Amino acid sequence: MDHSPNNREQLAGAIYIINKHAKTAPDNEFLYKLKKAALDKMMENGLAEKVGLQSVPNPKFSRRQSAVLITCGEFHFHLPPTREEMKALPHLGEPDPDYRNPKVRLGLKAAKQILQDYTGLKPGDSGRPFPEGLSRNAPPRNIPGKHEQKKSPSAGNRRNQKPAPSRHRSWFDQ
Repeated sequence: MDHSPNNREQLAGAIYIINKHAKTAPDNEFLYKLKKAALDKMMENGLAEKVGLQSVPNPKFSRRQSAVLITCGEFHFHLPPTREEMKALPHLGEPDPDYRNPKVRLGLKAAKQILQDYTGLKPGDSGRPFPEGLSRNAPPRNIPGKHEQKKSPSAGNRRNQKPAPSRHRSWFDQ
């Protein structure tokens, strides 16, 4: 495989790895943003193309949803459609259950680096404002070091604590 950053198969393989990890990562917002930015740039450069809309097999909240099918060489990817895409692109029905993207042997760190070099995105580039009272320039929080002891809540308090909300987001939640 050619190791130039603009090689279509290398970029598609990196997107495949990013997408695979984003599905299970607890904080996947940047991974999905990187996937979308890379696919958008590849379409601009003629390395990928929108084919049409496909039904999502397990839509959230049992609503019927569609996704934009994007092909890049041997790889197929999906992104949420815009209103314009819903009107303009043909609907292709259900995805082929027998089709699988090619296997890729690439680590997440290498895949992120390939796509960051290609798109110019950095991990802090979420495009969303910081919550009230916080800023990018805020001093770091005092987090106990690896060898420092953390204060654990007493057993009575632990029972009354609510579980932390999941930070996992699907690309349809964006």
